[in-house]
Amino acid sequence: MAFTINQLLKSFVKYLPAITAIITFLPLPVKAATFLVTERAGLGGNDQVDWGSLGKVFNPSDRNFSAFLPNSFLATSQGGLGLDINIAPTNNPGITPPFVFQTLPSPGIRTNFAKGDFILFGGIDPTGFIPLPPDTPDPGTNGNGGPFTISFAQPVFGAGTQIAVDISNLKVETFLTAFDNANNLLGSFSVPNISSLALDNSAVFLGIRSDTPNISRLVFSSSAPQYGLAINQVSIIAVPEPTYTLVILAFGVSGAVLQLRQRT
Repeated sequence: MAFTINQLLKSFVKYLPAITAIITFLPLPVKAATFLVTERAGLGGNDQVDWGSLGKVFNPSDRNFSAFLPNSFLATSQGGLGLDINIAPTNNPGITPPFVFQTLPSPGIRTNFAKGDFILFGGIDPTGFIPLPPDTPDPGTNGNGGPFTISFAQPVFGAGTQIAVDISNLKVETFLTAFDNANNLLGSFSVPNISSLALDNSAVFLGIRSDTPNISRLVFSSSAPQYGLAINQVSIIAVPEPTYTLVILAFGVSGAVLQLRQRT
């Protein structure tokens, strides 16, 4: 009897990589529950993209135009996940290309994100580069309001970011739409949004979670596309690499082997 168990265990261990591959790549259910998340802590991300990692940060005081971004570019998360970013171009030829800036007190660019955040911004009329002194009313400078599309190299369980529109004291709707890798709609949500120059981290968080890793593309937009759209770091609930699954299964099987050997 002991010989038969050992033979079975040896066969199982031999074919463990193949079994793991089958488990990892089994097709997921087409339908899955998705829901809106309005707090970063509630998303529970295990990965993120900070726009400062792009290595191009626009300084309105220096106006180094080489820091502008193309409307489509690639980024990589801290965990190594690839992202394809697409910002819809504006029809207004007077609007700049997209850029990243760090929001800071005057003479820096003030927003209602947290002080020091790196912000991905759709673009703006260059007259808006003039830093505003404290307590100066928002002039309502025109900009590129997106939409922003973020596509993930591998589907994820969830993702989200804080979002703002470059016009203070005007109530707008901000939207998030999610799709799977077959372009099926997974969910569409909106939240009311009022921006400011307070640097108080009050920009609303707009995210989505799913009970399976089927989120392949997110689209962020607003009801006021004539004003620039802005997002800070993107939090992601990424799927563990298949090698992690293999290690976990191997560890469990090795433990079972040891127990059975001790019993026999």
